[in-house]
Amino acid sequence: MSIGSFIKKQFIDVLQWNEDTEGVLSWRYPMQDFEIQNGGVLIVRESQVAVFVNEGQIADVFGPGTHKLTTQTLPVLTNLKNWDKLFASPFKSDVYFFSTRVQTGRKWGTQQPITIRDKDFDMIRVRAFGMYSYRVADARKFFTELSGTRDTYTRDQVEDQLRGILMASMASSLGASQIAFLDMAANQALMAQEVKGGLADAFARYGIGLDEFNVASVSLPEELQAALDERISAGMKGGLGADKMAGYTKFQTAQAIPLAAQNEGGLAGLGAGLGTGVAVGQAIGQAMGQTMGQAAPVAAAPAAAAAPAQESIEDRLSKLKGLLDKGLISAADYDSTKAELLKKLIG
Repeated sequence: MSIGSFIKKQFIDVLQWNEDTEGVLSWRYPMQDFEIQNGGVLIVRESQVAVFVNEGQIADVFGPGTHKLTTQTLPVLTNLKNWDKLFASPFKSDVYFFSTRVQTGRKWGTQQPITIRDKDFDMIRVRAFGMYSYRVADARKFFTELSGTRDTYTRDQVEDQLRGILMASMASSLGASQIAFLDMAANQALMAQEVKGGLADAFARYGIGLDEFNVASVSLPEELQAALDERISAGMKGGLGADKMAGYTKFQTAQAIPLAAQNEGGLAGLGAGLGTGVAVGQAIGQAMGQTMGQAAPVAAAPAAAAAPAQESIEDRLSKLKGLLDKGLISAADYDSTKAELLKKLIG
């Protein structure tokens, strides 16, 4: 070694990592133009692991604490460098620090719907979303399988790898769960436990420990959700008894009256084809029951009947007044329809 190169080199007394940047899982101590002194100090903080690597081969691994670097504390490196007879000081070695803190609040989701069999709907496509957390559990495996000799290895880089593993496990677990889609919301915790077991084994291969995993929601694509809503609606209507169905019809009729009143010509304009608007009052009266609260059966009109039987104008006026008293029509609609009926009566 020339005098110039000896002067250029600097000796390291303390090796440590302050984790200045968030999201870094692995960091290599910058060793260019540096050598480690015999008796130097290695500081490994809580939630850290330090690894000495000699020419690409993992040597000694240090957990949290303050370590004095000697042949006794570096047995593997001593053997690799043949220091059993003479300790070379200073010396060079790559030193990697790993963060073992739990990486919390990491989101996952199925970018594309997963097609599964369903006992209610045969085949459906579902989406799932949730959160998970993990940490570096085995620095040796993490270095060998993922981070390697990079200067830094970040959370985003490792999650690119984990995302594919997670999606494959999720698809497999959903397909084998045999839980109907309509029951999945009540079984999300159980589903998460099943997925977590498979994921933990897959993550361990890379030296990563899965700390927590949950399923926040399982949903259908928009077009399938719309179809499901229609089916639920039809099922609700089809399951109604005769009395409930009659009540549902009355409710729909009552909702339609304010809308009809806003149309041009009011109730009279809407019901012109049913006898100058009065037949509307007749239909409403039949749907709501008689105006005095008496339920009168409505006889089914024969299929060949051309038009319903005409009532007297006096009866129509009476029913119209009943609708006004119940608040089912406005005073303006009452007055306009009454005027038309009286005009017919007087001639």
